[in-house]
Amino acid sequence: MRGIAASPGVSHGDAFVILQRELDVPIYEVEDSHRPQEIARFEQAIMTTRHQIAKVRGEVAKRLGEEEAKIFDAHLMVLEDKALIDEVINELEQTGYNIEYCFRSVCERFVEAFSSLQDEYIKERIMDIRDVARRVLDNLMGATGANLAEMTAERIIVSEDISPSDAAQLEQAKVMGVITDAGSRTSHAVIMARSLRIPAVVGLHNASKQIETGDYVLVDGYEGLVIINPTESTLFRYGELKQERQSIQKVFMANATQAATTQDKQTLPVLANIGSLEDCKGLRESGAEGVGLFRTEGLFMQADGFPTEEEQFQVYRQVAESLDPLPVVIRTLDLGGDKYTSAFAYGETEANPFMGFRAIRFCLEHQDVFKEQLRAILRASAHGNVRIMYPMISGLEELLQANAVLEESKEELRKRKAAFDDKTQVGSMIEIPSAAVTADLLAKHCDFFSIGTNDLIQYLLAVDRVNDRIAHLYEPNHPAVLRTLSQIMDAARRAKIPVGVCGEMAADPLYVPLLFGLGATNISASASSLPEIKFLLRQMKLKDAQALAKSVLREADPAAVADKLETFYLTHMEHILGKK
Repeated sequence: MRGIAASPGVSHGDAFVILQRELDVPIYEVEDSHRPQEIARFEQAIMTTRHQIAKVRGEVAKRLGEEEAKIFDAHLMVLEDKALIDEVINELEQTGYNIEYCFRSVCERFVEAFSSLQDEYIKERIMDIRDVARRVLDNLMGATGANLAEMTAERIIVSEDISPSDAAQLEQAKVMGVITDAGSRTSHAVIMARSLRIPAVVGLHNASKQIETGDYVLVDGYEGLVIINPTESTLFRYGELKQERQSIQKVFMANATQAATTQDKQTLPVLANIGSLEDCKGLRESGAEGVGLFRTEGLFMQADGFPTEEEQFQVYRQVAESLDPLPVVIRTLDLGGDKYTSAFAYGETEANPFMGFRAIRFCLEHQDVFKEQLRAILRASAHGNVRIMYPMISGLEELLQANAVLEESKEELRKRKAAFDDKTQVGSMIEIPSAAVTADLLAKHCDFFSIGTNDLIQYLLAVDRVNDRIAHLYEPNHPAVLRTLSQIMDAARRAKIPVGVCGEMAADPLYVPLLFGLGATNISASASSLPEIKFLLRQMKLKDAQALAKSVLREADPAAVADKLETFYLTHMEHILGKK
């Protein structure tokens, strides 16, 4: 069976098929005098569910990191949805039925309404509503759902789809592989599986009907293949492939701390993306030459309310000291989109939060929050090589406003006689087309740029990257993307400021030569991807990467670009990968 290669790796073993569970929700009339008790039960269930999700979020953040944990922020949003809660209570008052039945009825109406909307972002939130609804109903009825954490033997999970709550229970020691009918490379189960390095193949449509519990299956997360009851020769062949991959990874790791110096003696800095202090562990061993992106919203979403200036300072200081003298680029708060905290209520749910009240827009409107963070970062600059970076800048006016707030924050610290580096570098993320087009104007007021390719591609091509239905249109090789990257880097070069790349393209070895060839002065990616990237850079010449960039910029066909990138990669890595 062929599906989407979602998480790399090979595994084989017994299948464990998880069928989607439907709760048998009772229906009965409630006397008027007992309705306050029903409402109290509902409020208690909401509170219990909130605590459960917060606990799961915290565990996932600790195990896997902030990027994976933010999946559950959408769930907390559902529980904070006043319209949903009011509708349930109104249903109780109107029908007189028990609260479980009223809650399920209202949730089904929400799901049905969202399913009929044309807005694909809203449709993608249906899984979140269903997952939260199941938790609330479990708490109302005292039921216990299927618990993957209780699985005693190693198995390959097969399901129609895996909810975020179930995905959070995936354990590397027990779950050998993941197979789902639905899903994409950005689905919840895939994000978890990739972080745990569990092979996964998704989008198989009917695997859960063709595979039975106990069937012996092989999962090839490299090619997107699932083989039911493989032959001995197939298992032998895949065993060799697995050993080869593991041997290659050992070579990458053995040389990870060496500088990424090309064959023509050009040293290309490779940094890491982090989301917490915990992520600093092992960074130097992975070959990181600093932090190119410290996502700070994790501090705000884990805390009970927004963290104080002092709480933030302690974290930023420890990160800076642990890596000094290497650079640490701290991105200011990027709440909104798919990142939400109950410490601040946005009001009505936005139809398209990725284009709404988020990131620098939020900070400029809530300058008290913004200044606290800026002061904390500035104070940390006295303890290491700290730099400040603004997210989602759309034009010069926003950049100038942010810089003005930064100057006010510095003045406040001077009055307090607090130590900080007055020459702390300040940069802007370039992830909105308007910023890309006006990069020459922004460069006059920045010390550096960092290109966020994830959002930049999403906005350039009008493609929601988490939408299964149009995910195939999310194309990094699109001529518009490549030309825009080139224009941004040209603007930075003319202004004589560094320009890094910190999106997913920077984590993909196929794209790294292209990015440096286009003019990137550094890249920043997940720590796990750095050893291979640095190994590749040591095998090539920068002048060849520049020739590659010129060549792909002339291409109109994304497929032709992909062929050239793959050829370049294989040509320079053939001696270690072998001829396949």
